Amino acid sequence: MKIDTHQHFWRYRAEAFPWISAAMPALQRDCLPDDVAPAMQAAGVTGGVAVQARCDADETDFLLDLADHHPQIRGVVGWADLAAPGLAEQLAQWSAHPAFKGLRHILQDEADVPGWVARPDINHGLAAVQQAGLVYDVLVFDYQLADVVGLCARHSAHWLVLDHVGKPAVRHWGGNAEVADRWRQGILALAAMPHVMCKLSGLVTEADWAGHAGISAPDATTMLACFDFALEAFGPQRLMYGSDWPVCQLSAPYADVFGLADPWAQSRLSSIEQAAFWAGNAQRCYGLPTRAADASFLTL
Repeated sequence: MKIDTHQHFWRYRAEAFPWISAAMPALQRDCLPDDVAPAMQAAGVTGGVAVQARCDADETDFLLDLADHHPQIRGVVGWADLAAPGLAEQLAQWSAHPAFKGLRHILQDEADVPGWVARPDINHGLAAVQQAGLVYDVLVFDYQLADVVGLCARHSAHWLVLDHVGKPAVRHWGGNAEVADRWRQGILALAAMPHVMCKLSGLVTEADWAGHAGISAPDATTMLACFDFALEAFGPQRLMYGSDWPVCQLSAPYADVFGLADPWAQSRLSSIEQAAFWAGNAQRCYGLPTRAADASFLTL
């Protein structure tokens, strides 16, 4: 069984997705579960986790509704305002849905990341998330990793998940040792915390996707080196696969993203470790169903 722990879905409206710029026409359209289903089937991926792409509570309801109609969505990581007075009640309401697994904020876009993570109301909200047995996904660029170390250390009651391997700046990697070292130091600091998981996802769009189509050989080498370092830091029991579809399509199709991770896993991991990487770790972290396959998905 293989689970894709990082997918996005939306009905596109320009005002709702300001981060989708004019340079991203591939994303300026509806992106829904049926659109990615053929690529998942071809790769042997039987389920996925839908992750928020808008900082709006309606996003969580939208994704849970999709999960009701698309059984390949095994879990939903939604959005809520951590500082909202009624957060605990909102979490309890969403938790009645079996697909609701956690929250994420687009932290990388905050103007003052150190200030945001230090806010008492944010920390109170994150504590409530963990007390509810929910996962929190952490989304930052590599140069912001040091800013979230304290936040992650303060909140160890449940899983935290580092999205996209901390977004190493693949496009600037060659010939810039400082960029690589900064990312490695951040990864080591977070990996030292046993409650932090890491997704091998999202690296193809950290390359120069506007400069060429597909995954170039030098970029592939850099991405695989990042995979190797993450494996050394986190170990095979705290890594998960994610495609970052449809965002990945800015650089490469689903098959190419999977085609980078699959041979890597086969060459680096034992059969038991591969089972953990592809499914077991996601099931343990997000509390996903453990069924081996879903016949209703396979007929899509």
